[in-house]
Amino acid sequence: MLGSMTSNVPLNELGEFLKKRRSQLSPHTVGLPSTSRPRRVEGLRREEVAQLASISTDYYTRVEQGRMQASAPVLDTIARILHLDDDERGYLFQLAGKATVRTRRRGVQKVQPQLQRVLEDLTAVPAIVQGRRGDILAWNALAAALVTDFSRIPEKHRNYPRLIFTDPAMRTLYADWETAGQVTVAQLRMEAAKYPEDPRLIALVGELSMRDQQFAQWWGDHRVAARTVGTKTLMHPVVGEVTLDCDTLTASTDPDQYMTVWTAAPGSPAHDQLRILASWAADQNLPASSGWEA
Repeated sequence: MLGSMTSNVPLNELGEFLKKRRSQLSPHTVGLPSTSRPRRVEGLRREEVAQLASISTDYYTRVEQGRMQASAPVLDTIARILHLDDDERGYLFQLAGKATVRTRRRGVQKVQPQLQRVLEDLTAVPAIVQGRRGDILAWNALAAALVTDFSRIPEKHRNYPRLIFTDPAMRTLYADWETAGQVTVAQLRMEAAKYPEDPRLIALVGELSMRDQQFAQWWGDHRVAARTVGTKTLMHPVVGEVTLDCDTLTASTDPDQYMTVWTAAPGSPAHDQLRILASWAADQNLPASSGWEA
């Protein structure tokens, strides 16, 4: 009996540590929307941490109560959600008996030089380069004019799925926002199948599930979609309704990077609208970017 009690001490300490850390965070700190409802607990609720980590509330509760050991990938995700520094993360893993276990971290992603050169040469069509999880790595000025000024978005939030579901302007930009949202979720689920233990992807899904009911519903549908060609109709504030062809080009040097371009047939109304938009973008001096490391 004594041995059993002694073996549970680290898990109990782990639970107390987790409770203390989540009590020190506000919903706003982790990107959750503010509500008018009174909060009965200080800091984050258990169910909020669980949903951000894409695990069940029961699973997280048992971890926090010292009744079970979490896997290393889950611990890694919880550490990220609770904003643990390196020392605190090491302490968390030590309490869990996994001090030497770390999830494999993928290298820093930066736009491929070949894609950057292509992007810089594309002055007549909007184009962006995305990486894992839909992170926006680079864009040209015409893409900033067509979609949004990406340079105004904090680097850690410069992610296309996040933009679709958290920026109100996207709901008016896309003529059929629901279809755009469903396709975005299906593509993100395809990515999750490829990298099921990516802590940043897990955190992104958890955050969007908490913030948007439609995202949570569509994520639960388990539909998947690859990035291919398509047609998008946008309700643009400068050039009005415009229908463009979309194509996705994957980098052979890094299959986790792809360029999305919006084009129109020469002589079409949409082609003329792109020319007008390019002139407007030049007047606005909208910045292109060489991207950010993700």
